[in-house]
Amino acid sequence: MKKLCFLVATMLLCASLGLPARAQYPDRAIKMIVPFPAGGTTDNIFRALAPLLQKHLGRSVVIANIAGGSGTDGAREARGSAADGYTIFAMPDYIHFVYYSGLTDISYKDFEPICLVAATASVLAASPKTPWKDWPEFLADARKRPGEITVGAAMSTNSHIFPATIEKKAGIKFKYVPYEGSAPRWTAILDGQVDLTDSNLTEKSKVDAGQLKFLVIATEQRDPEIPNVPTLKELGFDIVKRVERGLVVPKGTPAPARAKLVEACSRATSEPAFKEATKLYGTRVTFLDDKMYAAYLDKIDGEYKAIMTDLGLLKK
Repeated sequence: MKKLCFLVATMLLCASLGLPARAQYPDRAIKMIVPFPAGGTTDNIFRALAPLLQKHLGRSVVIANIAGGSGTDGAREARGSAADGYTIFAMPDYIHFVYYSGLTDISYKDFEPICLVAATASVLAASPKTPWKDWPEFLADARKRPGEITVGAAMSTNSHIFPATIEKKAGIKFKYVPYEGSAPRWTAILDGQVDLTDSNLTEKSKVDAGQLKFLVIATEQRDPEIPNVPTLKELGFDIVKRVERGLVVPKGTPAPARAKLVEACSRATSEPAFKEATKLYGTRVTFLDDKMYAAYLDKIDGEYKAIMTDLGLLKK
């Protein structure tokens, strides 16, 4: 009984002296893992978001580019990190493709969703060294030369699945040249090392400068920024594709930490500065909170599994 009284008295004394209580989250820097190299679209979008998250969290958000394995190295690092709220994973929707293609055993279910951040419409782009002026010329040539037209891609990511879907729908065949992330892939397309690649509105200035050609866009309607580029749908191919990027944390991250991250993400993505930054990268702000993002991930996972099955790429 005496020991209990002493313990209670000690606790009351600490409180009266104002000794520090348990630190509130966050009390140190947060690491954001980006699974592709610096300089690509995914990296650029999250580098624009990081300082705004920092503003609303009150702690530094430090980006760590962990590239390799078509983005699976970064995903593995994120999954294996402590579930304490101090590691967040910048997750594009490639996570569904690399899982179903058998490249990794990591899936979106290994993480807790925080927020969907942005979506980027897919555009099929051609090197300026290619002979085609437009889609009809490209399609005619592709049908004459199956397996000869090269595509730069990070395998089992959108830069692979998008042109593979075009292959399937158009009845043509490409030759794929693998790259890790979009930065080296863009060096290759601009140098004419490959003929085609998945692109987006970020590269419009290169089109205007004659360094690149946009052949077709995968949206429901033509984009007002590139009104002369036809949609795949208007050409008779039912293909609508965009790259979606969000934030997740390791499974088991405490609910209070997740709640703070969701709130910070909501505020950061609402900032005019983020809207302007994403526009530079051909991207639209597309915020969903943790619950809505969780439901959306379940929905698109089923859709992407069906796409992988249709393309003959399903391994799981």
